[in-house]
Amino acid sequence: MEGLKGEEAQKQEFVLASVSELASSSSSSSLTPAVARFSAEDGVGELRFQQEAESDARVNVDLQTAQLFKLGPVQSVCISEGSDTGTEKLFSRGVTIHFKNEEESGAFHNAFEQWKKDFIVQGKKLPNGEISSSKSKFDDKIEPSSAKMYFHYYGQLLHQQNMLQDYVRTGTYYAAVIENRVDFTGRVVVDVGAGSGILSLFAAQAGAKHVYAVEASEMAEYARKLIAGNPSLGQRITVIKGKVEEVELPEKADILISEPMGTLLINERMLETYVIARDRFLQPNGKMFPTLGRIHMAPFSDEYLFVEIANKALFWQQQNYYGVDLQPLYASAFQGYFSQPVVDAFDPRLLVAPSMSHVIDFTKINEEDLYEFDIPLRFVAAVGTRVHGLACWFDVLFDGSTVQRWLTTAPGAPTTHWYQLRCVLSQPIYVMAGQEITGRLHMIAHNAQSYTIYLTLAAKMWGPGAEQGGIIQESSCKLDLKEPYYRMSQPQAYTITQDQQPHQQIQAQDL
Repeated sequence: MEGLKGEEAQKQEFVLASVSELASSSSSSSLTPAVARFSAEDGVGELRFQQEAESDARVNVDLQTAQLFKLGPVQSVCISEGSDTGTEKLFSRGVTIHFKNEEESGAFHNAFEQWKKDFIVQGKKLPNGEISSSKSKFDDKIEPSSAKMYFHYYGQLLHQQNMLQDYVRTGTYYAAVIENRVDFTGRVVVDVGAGSGILSLFAAQAGAKHVYAVEASEMAEYARKLIAGNPSLGQRITVIKGKVEEVELPEKADILISEPMGTLLINERMLETYVIARDRFLQPNGKMFPTLGRIHMAPFSDEYLFVEIANKALFWQQQNYYGVDLQPLYASAFQGYFSQPVVDAFDPRLLVAPSMSHVIDFTKINEEDLYEFDIPLRFVAAVGTRVHGLACWFDVLFDGSTVQRWLTTAPGAPTTHWYQLRCVLSQPIYVMAGQEITGRLHMIAHNAQSYTIYLTLAAKMWGPGAEQGGIIQESSCKLDLKEPYYRMSQPQAYTITQDQQPHQQIQAQDL
């Protein structure tokens, strides 16, 4: 072994203040004081807790399945799977470990990680004869650079503050929890992607028996501080640092709570983690807050936005930029700007037709169903105008036993940090009032934690003889939900005319 040398490679001991076995949710057995002994036999790593005096009372932990979580400066919990084997008990739930001081706590955690690394990650033989893989399902489908930036982003307090200050978001969650106390009182709750821990604290306020706050980023340490600073609630909350796909919990949950929504509901692909948490941790017939989500879509007309995007590419029409002709790149730049979904708040009067929606039921959907969405579109234009693309927003339902609460990001509703999203066509289509608009919204997940969007809109023949006619106009675009244009403007009361004219900078032949 590279990490442990000499005698340490075969045995390592720590004297602990106490060890309490979490035998059930209501009682525990104690080994006080105790010794924790790491040992290796035939290439198999093991951790054993035993009373200092020679005794048969001991708890064995298989390092293959064990995970160690810090609850405080001198307190940790070790969770592992296993079974009863004669007089020895292979631990299948968890033990709470109390250290004498912070230094010993740190040394124990370092040793634990080193033993796991040396006996499992490096390919040592496990008791079942299989070789453990260090990659989880999350690692298999998400590229490391994307995951690193994602967890770094959400590990910063300034971004958590941005979400907490979205009072529509935070207030709706608070109301959904507190108004449905009956769903939380005396129940075990798992907070999926806990962030600052605010939802865990809400659940504790509503009377939760215990809350497991699972957070993979460094925000877990801030969550511990926040929860420790609210001791009347924090004593019923355990922060677990790790990915939902990897961690083990000592008991099943009665209810999951999470804020897994990204732009257009599905960006960041955290809905998949939410569903995985359901399959791993939730009791049969348990509740999920939120319960379902809806993506709403409608065609829109916004001449100002179209001209704004088109004009960005005019830089590349220069023929003498320090002696260089930039025009060969104009067409690519033009299409590049139109490949960015626009994130902003817009006036709902820009919508050309009533919206339609696509429902995602978090309690029933399979994880694999979130990898791709193929939504047929059909609208009837309410006005005659140019259609510049498809506007999208979402809402989610908290289906509580007492009150049903909706959190919406719709245009015209109070603005949230999600805003709305618009896919803009580089070639608008003309429609008349009463004309049918058809198309397709096809979204495919990629390993940068987002989706590639393929949008097609078409106007069908309108008027007498339309039933014999076909498509008379069609426009398509490909967009990357990972790379939006954050316009962030507040909605403006645009005057909608029957025949809007483009800005003078753009000529029809240029488009």
